[in-house]
Amino acid sequence: MKFVITLAFIGIIGALAFAGVAMLRDSRDGRSKGKKMAHALAVRVGLSVALFLLILISYKLGWIQPTGIPKG
Repeated sequence: MKFVITLAFIGIIGALAFAGVAMLRDSRDGRSKGKKMAHALAVRVGLSVALFLLILISYKLGWIQPTGIPKG
């Protein structure tokens, strides 16, 4: 499960980096750079939502357990 979560985080950061590069790249050839950037940001949002749902479902199915500071 740690591998899947790590892979999802790497994908999210990669999509964010690609959107940043697309935003900074010069578009003097007349093409709009907004489509690539919007697509990369949409992929990032999709991966983030999928990761959130995966964590919720994994918790409900008992695949992962919460850890932290014990009470009392």
